Amino acid sequence: MDTLHPFSRLTPDFLLDAVESTGLRASGSLMALNSYENRVYQIGIEDGPPLIAKFYRPGRWSRAQTLEEHAFSLELAERELPVVPPLLFDGASLLSWQGFDFALFERRGGRTPELSDPEVLEWLGRFLGRIHAVGAIAPYAERPTLDADSFGHEPVRFLLESGLLPAELLTPWRTVAEQCLQGIEAAYARAGKVALIRVHGDCHAGNLMWTDAGPHFVDLDDSRMAPAVQDLWMLLSGERTEQSRQLADVLAGYEDFCEFDSRELHLIEALRTLRLLHYSAWLARRVDDPAFHTAFSWFNTQRYWEEQILTLREQVALLSEPPLWPV
Repeated sequence: MDTLHPFSRLTPDFLLDAVESTGLRASGSLMALNSYENRVYQIGIEDGPPLIAKFYRPGRWSRAQTLEEHAFSLELAERELPVVPPLLFDGASLLSWQGFDFALFERRGGRTPELSDPEVLEWLGRFLGRIHAVGAIAPYAERPTLDADSFGHEPVRFLLESGLLPAELLTPWRTVAEQCLQGIEAAYARAGKVALIRVHGDCHAGNLMWTDAGPHFVDLDDSRMAPAVQDLWMLLSGERTEQSRQLADVLAGYEDFCEFDSRELHLIEALRTLRLLHYSAWLARRVDDPAFHTAFSWFNTQRYWEEQILTLREQVALLSEPPLWPV
């Protein structure tokens, strides 16, 4: 199966030839970086610093959808926001080599931000407020929306039809998944009609690089239309009191540049639950990848599904609690 998967074609020679198709001269230095959904490499360049090459997973996004994300990144960079946009070659950001779409980026270093530090959270909030102010200017035309159907109902249907769930756990998982979907729909009903904007979409600590000059945001590959709070809740962790304090710190910076609709606080646990359901289905759809079993050897074991049932039961309880509130 490995030889049939498109990523099996990404040999060192293929990668270097792709980069040199832009007119750059590769030094021959090549290092695979920690990425799975796409394949990402640091590639040495003659007479210049190394660049980051991202080879996109075939079939995940259309070219139009990828170009929309690139345009958003470039729009943010033009407004001096700390994102890492793709480099342009003769005006093109999305490049092709022998059937593979790829893009090149500057290499930007940094460390994981200290999300327990109130000043760091406020700083991140300010930049997210600026990003969302731009994201609200115009909607995506091609990219989808993160909602209860795309991240909840559809993944649940897929998993129930996949045959992956152990027979003895099928009913318990279906029951708790349906309870989650009911709780999610109720949370959306309580929030009412909230604005959908272009967001980063996957704003966890691994996609934030921190330097002495502040943060920069990388990997907008999951960017889509969603409520603004989608980019805020992943900065929160710990017990409820800790998350409330962290939320207050983030919003203290955020609202310097963008008004936050407090009704979206009803969606925090709903969005967290949607991410859990979507992630299980995402894993199930990637089992044919040649690197899957090395990266996710724990997936589809009895223990995995048992832990998922317990986690989703906890989310059912959280979905019925009052919304998190900044203090």
